[in-house]
Amino acid sequence: MRPALESLRILEMCVSAGSFAGAADRLALTPAAVSLRIRTLELELGQALFMRVGRRVVPTPEAVALANQVRQALDGISTALDKFQAGAGPLRVTVPPTFASRWLAPRLSGYRAAGGGSIELDISSDLRDPTAFDVAIRTGRGGWDGLDEYALTPVDVTPMIAPRLLGAGTLGVPEDLSNFDLLPHPDWGKWFARAERPVPGNLRFAGVNYSIFELIANAAVSGLGVGLLSPTLFRPLLDSGQLVAPLDTVLKGPDWYFALIREGDHRAAPRHFCDWLHDQVRQR
Repeated sequence: MRPALESLRILEMCVSAGSFAGAADRLALTPAAVSLRIRTLELELGQALFMRVGRRVVPTPEAVALANQVRQALDGISTALDKFQAGAGPLRVTVPPTFASRWLAPRLSGYRAAGGGSIELDISSDLRDPTAFDVAIRTGRGGWDGLDEYALTPVDVTPMIAPRLLGAGTLGVPEDLSNFDLLPHPDWGKWFARAERPVPGNLRFAGVNYSIFELIANAAVSGLGVGLLSPTLFRPLLDSGQLVAPLDTVLKGPDWYFALIREGDHRAAPRHFCDWLHDQVRQR
């Protein structure tokens, strides 16, 4: 009678963990369940796998050898699955333009997909049909039907201005923004509320609505007005001195960047990519 693969996996974990309790913790089982599975495996194999030495239970040399071979076999299965998934085609990731160019693209060279698979980027702000992507990065407050959601980071904005436009002018309190042209953005009112200031009645807005972060940033760098921009996405412009953020108030949320996966999609590749996104967010 051939023992079940799960029993062999538990044996391997007991050997690598050094105890039944350690294996139970890693496998999210009770020590009693692990002990019962090992006793059953010993009956199926017709020989003891562990010996009691004092207060410890240690594997026999034969059990260690078997566990090592089981580990090699499990690693081979994992490698085969990675290669299979990589051969199934690239990981399709749809992402908004500014997040793609300012946050994702500079980091993608450090990503290593399981099995060496490639990534196919779809640059779009529209939510695609779920069959058209493996991972979607979008902004919102959650609640997408049919999708598993992984919150990444809040959408954040603060006023940014080109040093040459600021010149010798003063921009030390929110009310000083009335001395400059502001680049249109729907969250200016929310930003003043976060700063606990009323919106000044004499604000001046530039005549062109650039509509997306990337165009607003380009206009701000060109000195066409004060942009309400993300310090997360546009940190390089601040670090290089092309823009400055003279006011301390940063509006965070209520919208977040989410990674979205089709509900019930348990493939390793999309979830591995989402885990990597989480790691990158934590490292910023």
